[in-house]
Amino acid sequence: MEDSGRGASYTVPCDDYVHVVEFSPFDSGSAASLLAYGGNQYVVVGTCRFQEEDMEVEGVEFTTLRVFHHALRVDCLAWSPESRLDKLPQLIRFCTAAADRKVRLLTSDLQNQHEVKVMEGHTSYINHLVFEPTEGKQMASVSDDHTCRVWDLEGNETTTFRLRSPGVSVCWHPEDAFKLMVAEKKGTIRFYDLVTQQAILSLDCGQSPLMSADWCLTNTIKVGAVTGSDWVIWDITRSSYPQEKRPAHVERAGNFRWSRVNENLFSTTGCPGKISSQLLVHHLGHPQPVMIGSATVGAGLSWHRSLPLCVIGGDRKLSFWMTEM
Repeated sequence: MEDSGRGASYTVPCDDYVHVVEFSPFDSGSAASLLAYGGNQYVVVGTCRFQEEDMEVEGVEFTTLRVFHHALRVDCLAWSPESRLDKLPQLIRFCTAAADRKVRLLTSDLQNQHEVKVMEGHTSYINHLVFEPTEGKQMASVSDDHTCRVWDLEGNETTTFRLRSPGVSVCWHPEDAFKLMVAEKKGTIRFYDLVTQQAILSLDCGQSPLMSADWCLTNTIKVGAVTGSDWVIWDITRSSYPQEKRPAHVERAGNFRWSRVNENLFSTTGCPGKISSQLLVHHLGHPQPVMIGSATVGAGLSWHRSLPLCVIGGDRKLSFWMTEM
């Protein structure tokens, strides 16, 4: 692990420090991928095309669709599956969270209709957001206030799950829209049934703090997380304890994300705040990371919908890494 890491495959310059960045995991009806990134008082929404998808593109082509003013620094962001670029009027919809403990739902037709709905209820910092992935009519958020809350698009809080420690991640699976996965900082991941509002399964890291967890979209029995400086992976049909565990980062790890194209590929990042943040791409069949990327003070982590490519934000730039499969 002595390798300090390779530079990004592609970079896109930005006007400010990027705190969060998310590829839309949904089909927007466009050949290009929707991407949003957030800074101190704004969210930029645009589309990305890469040379791997289009011979005419040199590296990456980023097209800004709209810059949304945002009252505070954006701390997390989630895309709605309702966002479409192939119908008129076009629709962009996403939600954000900020330090004022509010969730904001932003909707735009990219012309002159723009709406912001503010949702209040959390009493502490919000760590992660997700939309219900089949229709996008609900959102879920987890917070340091030891709750996971489910909201409708009108801003009504429809369900509240009381947690035993801060909620760090929440995932909603497209094949199982009535189940929600919630990861807690003290090392527990629970699956909730939204119909009965009961916990139906729990997983245990065996250590804490759990910083980030993700549910594999290409194989629902796989769940991964980073806890301390390790990554851990479960097969939820086998045991509530991890099937595999490896040290990943010298310092504490920050993010865990599964690739959207390969069930054995995932990435982790070191905690931001250091001079340089390490991006590691791991393959379950390999003892060592298959790629080590180095980015100055990285923030956020997201995989492309159809390429083995991930993005992290940083100081006035987005950095993209392509992984050879």
